[in-house]
Amino acid sequence: MKYMIETNGLCKKYGDKYSVKKCSLKIRPGCVYGFLGPNGAGKSTTMKMILGLVQPTAGEIRIFGEEVTERNRIEILRDTGSLIESPSYYGHLTGRENLEIIRTLKGVSRKEIDEVLQIVRLEGQQKKKVREYSLGMKQRLGLAAALLGRPKLLLLDEPTNGLDPAGIQEMRDLISDLPEHYGMTVMVSSHLLSEMDQMVTDVGIIDKGKMIYQGSLEKLHEQAKGSLKVHALNQGTAVRILDEHREKYRIDGADLLLPERSEREVADVVTMLAAEGAQITHVEMQQKSLEDIFLALTGRQVSL
Repeated sequence: MKYMIETNGLCKKYGDKYSVKKCSLKIRPGCVYGFLGPNGAGKSTTMKMILGLVQPTAGEIRIFGEEVTERNRIEILRDTGSLIESPSYYGHLTGRENLEIIRTLKGVSRKEIDEVLQIVRLEGQQKKKVREYSLGMKQRLGLAAALLGRPKLLLLDEPTNGLDPAGIQEMRDLISDLPEHYGMTVMVSSHLLSEMDQMVTDVGIIDKGKMIYQGSLEKLHEQAKGSLKVHALNQGTAVRILDEHREKYRIDGADLLLPERSEREVADVVTMLAAEGAQITHVEMQQKSLEDIFLALTGRQVSL
C-alpha cells in the first residue's frame, strides 16, 4: 500500500463558494502528517469528507488503498480513529466509564481501556468525574477514545486547541510517539505552525481551500533558504566592502543579512570584512521557521 489516505480532485462547495477545491492528499504509512493552514482554510472540511461526515461535491477518496464508497465506508472506517473538534463526553461519569461506553459501541476488548489510558497517561485520573477534568485531560480522554480498537489510521483536528503550553507539549509528545510505538499513521491538523514543526514528518499546507505544498518536513525546510546575520560595529565599512565584492545583502537595523552559505564561505566573508576593519562582533546562521515559509508561499501572514 503506497498511501494510507489519497484524495484526487476533492472539492466541497457551499452555495457559490468552494470551501475545498481540488485537494489532492497523499499520506504515507507510518508518518505524522501535519495538515497546516490558517483558520477557515478548509482543514476541518477535508477531514470530515475523509471520515464521511461531509459529502464531497466532487473528487475521489481512497483509504488503505481502497476507494471509499457508501457500500464499504463503514468497514474501512472500522480501522480509523478520529478526534474532530471538541471531544464528546458525559461529565457526570468517570473517564473510565466514558471509555467503557465507547468500548461497548466499538465492540472491542475491555483490556484496551487500560492500554489507551496508559498511552494518554490518564491512569491516575480514570476514576475522577470528567466534569472535574482540565481541558488538557479532556483532550487526552478524547484521544484515548479515538485509540480504542487500535486503529491503523488516526485523524486529529486541532488537538492542541485551547491547551496551555504544558498541555500542548504533552499532546505533541503523545502524537509523535504513535507511529513508532503503536504502528499508527496520524493526520493532524493545526494552525499552530511552530508546534507542527516539532511533531510531524510530512506536511500538507492548505490555503483558501487549495493545497499549496505537500511533501516531507525536511524537504520543506530545504526549500526555505535561511540567511547569515552579521553584526558589524562599522556597518558603513562592511557595506562598502560587500558592494565592492558584489555580495548580496540586506540591512536589518544594526545587522546585515546575507544569503545562506556553507561554513567555508561564512569563514571567507567574515575574514574579508574583518581584514578591512568592519569590526565583526556577531555572526549567526538563521533558519526560516514554518511561519516564514508559509508567508513565502502565500504572501500573507498566517493566523496564529
